[in-house]
Amino acid sequence: MSIDKSLPFEWRVGLRYTRAGRRNSRNRFISFISLISMAGIALGVAALIIIMSIMNGFQKDVLDRMLSVMVHIEISGSQGGLQHWQQVAEQTSRHSEVRGVAPYVVSQAMLMHGGAMRGVVVRGILPEQEPKVSDLAAQTKLGRLGDLETGSFNIALGADLARSLGVRTGDKVTLIAPQGQVTPAGIIPRMRQFNVAATFESGHYQYDTTLAFIHLEDGQRMFRSDGPSGVRVKIEDLHRAPQVAAELSAMIDSVKNGDAVVKDWSQQNRTWFAAVQVEKKMMFIILAMVIAVAAFNLVSTLIMTVTEKQADIAILRTLGASPFSIMKIFMIQGGLVGLLGTAIGLLGGVLVALNISVIVPFFERLFGFQILSSELFVNSTLPSDMHWPDVLVVSAIAVVLAFVATLYPSRRASLINPAEALRYE
Repeated sequence: MSIDKSLPFEWRVGLRYTRAGRRNSRNRFISFISLISMAGIALGVAALIIIMSIMNGFQKDVLDRMLSVMVHIEISGSQGGLQHWQQVAEQTSRHSEVRGVAPYVVSQAMLMHGGAMRGVVVRGILPEQEPKVSDLAAQTKLGRLGDLETGSFNIALGADLARSLGVRTGDKVTLIAPQGQVTPAGIIPRMRQFNVAATFESGHYQYDTTLAFIHLEDGQRMFRSDGPSGVRVKIEDLHRAPQVAAELSAMIDSVKNGDAVVKDWSQQNRTWFAAVQVEKKMMFIILAMVIAVAAFNLVSTLIMTVTEKQADIAILRTLGASPFSIMKIFMIQGGLVGLLGTAIGLLGGVLVALNISVIVPFFERLFGFQILSSELFVNSTLPSDMHWPDVLVVSAIAVVLAFVATLYPSRRASLINPAEALRYE
């Protein structure tokens, strides 16, 4: 391939050095090291893009399962029950991004069946309004959510919770509320038998083992609440929950008066969310080091090139090339290796990240193993959610590291004394 003679001579010389010279074994070895450096950068970039996409996929999958039972935003009373919840629900519904509002009552309690006893979080809901804010009805495996009728004292349990208690639909469990009855003999816990009307499976272990649902009015009677604990809100874009929560705080009178508080899903699951962010940052740093190692292989490649080309450098200097021009030659050579490696890694990483649902099953069938066991994971398919900003950041880091790696060898080349270099030529 010929080099355009209209280019500045630094570019022409740098491109010539980048193209593998075949004059002797030393040139071929230097070209081989350059290819290894390029391949290392490409593999590092591709690995970082793929791993970040998989981590984003797992985060999205877990978050979707969490929010299928929980909700995007909760507005609860600051001193217990939420007074005038209908007014709060009406004001909340005025927001353009709100898609559903439903009341709830919540309390911790104990469930007992035979000799088994489990601590649970009991939510009182209105079955006809629950589909507006969660996917609980769609996740009900046995029975129907509509069976939670007022006064029926029916209960819906998480599938894992039902298994741990050893109950099935139609069995009875005893619910023990923390609010006790004062008697001459002391405080006696409030207990009530409930019929297991349904079981649900959200795919999130924490909720499937600790959540139970009853009718809102049954919950108010059981927990001696004079009204709902608050209202749950579903919005169009869950990622805008913090912004929408702030806007609702400015809209709702009860919040402005201090009678209610607004919390979005990121505040309710702050520990989990913070742990995921720390994990992603640490994984990003670790894999970025792989790119750094590959990029700094360019240092040895360029130093060998500078040593091999001392006579050429001396001739260029005697013909009037400035030290800065000599620096540019080797920066161009190293920079092109970094750019080509980054481009190849970006293309490969994006293709794998976008087609991982096809690639992974192929290798599972080829080698006869399964990456995600269906016994441990609800979704046995490896998830992937590629974000273009992540791709751009990874690519920028690789290119910057490659250019930084060219600085020392290029500076060393510019300091070569022509007379010393040509003495033995």
